[in-house]
Amino acid sequence: MSPELDADQTLRLLVDPPQRGAINMALDEALLQQVGARRCRPTLRLYRWSPPTISLGYFQPFAEFERLSPPAGKLDVVRRLTGGGAILHDQELTYSIAVPAGHVLLSAGAAALYGKMHEVLLRALGRFGVKAQQRGRCEEDSFRRGPFFCFSRQHGEDLMLGGGKLAGSAQRRTRLGVLQHGSVMLGSRFEQQECAPANLDLSAERLDELATAISAEFTSVTGLSLSPGRWTDAELAQAGELRAKYQSDEWNRRR
Repeated sequence: MSPELDADQTLRLLVDPPQRGAINMALDEALLQQVGARRCRPTLRLYRWSPPTISLGYFQPFAEFERLSPPAGKLDVVRRLTGGGAILHDQELTYSIAVPAGHVLLSAGAAALYGKMHEVLLRALGRFGVKAQQRGRCEEDSFRRGPFFCFSRQHGEDLMLGGGKLAGSAQRRTRLGVLQHGSVMLGSRFEQQECAPANLDLSAERLDELATAISAEFTSVTGLSLSPGRWTDAELAQAGELRAKYQSDEWNRRR
């Protein structure tokens, strides 16, 4: 990475249009690898999914998805790079953040990034009258066990609304960096999707306002700034190669 990038702690902000699950996951993995190798800036990415898609946690057996009844059982499916339960991605905003090892956001440990990002989301949603709160930890918390759907599980850093889960996150850690991504439920139209949606207007204008609020609160919470950016050619090329993996039965049915 160039000296300019190494010295500059401004994170890049990417806001992507809705895309299929395989390309979303390929882009997140490309981010982890490129940022970890310090070929591009630490990055906060905001994105959505189209069509509705179920993402399986890295450790989940594919057979659990096959036992799922319609309509959820008929949706597109992709396996994530991160653990946890399955997520039905539909009327939501997803974020991912990728930072290299040793970055200031990891100074208190990678696990502390959950609290930082959920505080960002909590404050941003508060601007729209959504009165969420963090659940708080308990001895039974585990990221590897529980019901099939992630939003039927509850963990200490999760954002809760009216007793239900509004937002949750998961991480992938490597020797070179950390990728954390998470979902914020803005609405729900599947009965099988157990969550507590914020029930926000899903118009493009309102989603732009939410992205702006998240950007502002990120700076407020972390003390770091965000600068709108673009994908590099190298990232897009790597994501293009990774997309084939996320579309393959070898990857999605590996467990």
